[in-house]
Formats: sequence, structure tokens, C-alpha cells
Amino acid sequence: MTTVLPRRLPLLVPAAVGVGFLVLPLLALLLRADWPDLATHLRAPVVGQSLRLSALTTSVTMVVVWLVGTPLAWLLARSDHPLTSWARALITVPLVLPPVVGGVALLMTWGRRGVLGGWLDQTFGITVPFTTVAVVMAEIFVALPFYVIAVEGAMRGLDRRYDEIAATLGAGPVRTFLRVAVPLTLPGVAAGSALAWARALGEFGATITFAGSFPGRTQTAPLGVYAALEQDPEAALALSLVMLLLSVLVLGLLRSRWLR
Repeated sequence: MTTVLPRRLPLLVPAAVGVGFLVLPLLALLLRADWPDLATHLRAPVVGQSLRLSALTTSVTMVVVWLVGTPLAWLLARSDHPLTSWARALITVPLVLPPVVGGVALLMTWGRRGVLGGWLDQTFGITVPFTTVAVVMAEIFVALPFYVIAVEGAMRGLDRRYDEIAATLGAGPVRTFLRVAVPLTLPGVAAGSALAWARALGEFGATITFAGSFPGRTQTAPLGVYAALEQDPEAALALSLVMLLLSVLVLGLLRSRWLR
């Protein structure tokens, strides 16, 4: 033990710098918080409204992500087509795309002058941008790739002999997917869900570009923090603490059960 530590010192120093860079800002939040009056700050209107909206939109987002992301991950995991790699690359573009650019892309698609939004507006009188639906769409746009990548990795590692055994027992592709693939890859599904939910909860750039920041309608928790920083910094700090607590709590619970 005494000989191993000095040999690892060149690695421990940069590792400690990395940990400090990540942890110190979180500690600063805790140290700067007005703990005696925290309950008062949490009763500020911006805190309750934005948290309720975030809870609603991230819940809807996760349902949509599960419904479309799980079959997509399964198809990618089991496809040997040459175009699959291109499809995978296309799906992961939102991971590296600046969020504001994602919001502009959504506007160009669903805005009143967008490719599909113009048709919706002229034909049915439906306007998507700057609504709660737009918030959900922005969150799906940024969160779905995280889920698909995590779940596809888990499903790709599933032995293909399970597929063959299910087929010999008379199970079709859909039944194999629902009864074999999903149950056996639940840890991967949970990991992908945690990543996607965290990304949806923290989404800012695409949301403010595509949905705006209207209290009670499109102002989610991150937008609430940004808005409160100028008018009520203590409320912004209290809301930041709630988001930090929620993130740590959910990820901690998932890790203890699924992400070992």
C-alpha cells in the first residue's frame, strides 16, 4: 500500500484536479445558500411554477422517449444493414449540436413558417412554438439520443441466441422484443432513462429558443433560475438547490438499484 500510492501519484494529482473542478461549484451552491430563510425563498412563485412545469414536461418527455426510443434502440442493435451506422450517427447529432441551434432547427420545422409548422398553422390553425408542447418537443430532441445510445449498447450485448430460442418457441419479433429483449436489458433501460431525464430536466438553449420563457407555460426550472437571477437571486439559488437535490436523489436511487 505504501509503495503503490507514490507510484500512482502522477495519476492521482490530475484526477483530484478533475474531481475538484466538478465538485467545487456544487459545494459553492451549498455554502452560498441562505439556509435559515430557505423555506421562504422556496415559496417564491417562480420556484413552484417552474418546478411544476418541469415535472410535467419531463414526465411526458420520458413517456415519449420510452415509446419511440426503445424500439429504435432494438432495431439499431439488431440491424446489420450498411446504412445503420449512418442512421446511428444521425440520431446522435443532437448530442454535439449546440442547444440553441437545436432550437432554431425545431423552429424551422415546426414554426409558423417552418416546413411542417406552416402547414399545421394554415390547415388546422395549430401553432406549436412558444407553448408547453414546444417545451416537451425541445426536451425530447435533446434527451432521446442519450436514451437510445445507452439502451442500444445494452441490447447489442444481448446474446442473439435468445432471439433464436424465442423464434423456435413461436415468438414473433414484437413478442421477442417485449418479452425477452426489454426485460433482460432493464439495467440499460434504467441507465438510459436516468441520462435522458437529467438531460431533459436541465435543458435550456433549445427550450428558450423554441418555446420562450413564459411563467407557468414554458418557463421550466432552468429558465426559472435564469429569470430569477436578476430579480430574486436567493430564489434562483433555492431553485438551483432543489434541482441539484432532485438530480442527486434520482441518480442515486437508480444507481443503487440498477446502475451497479
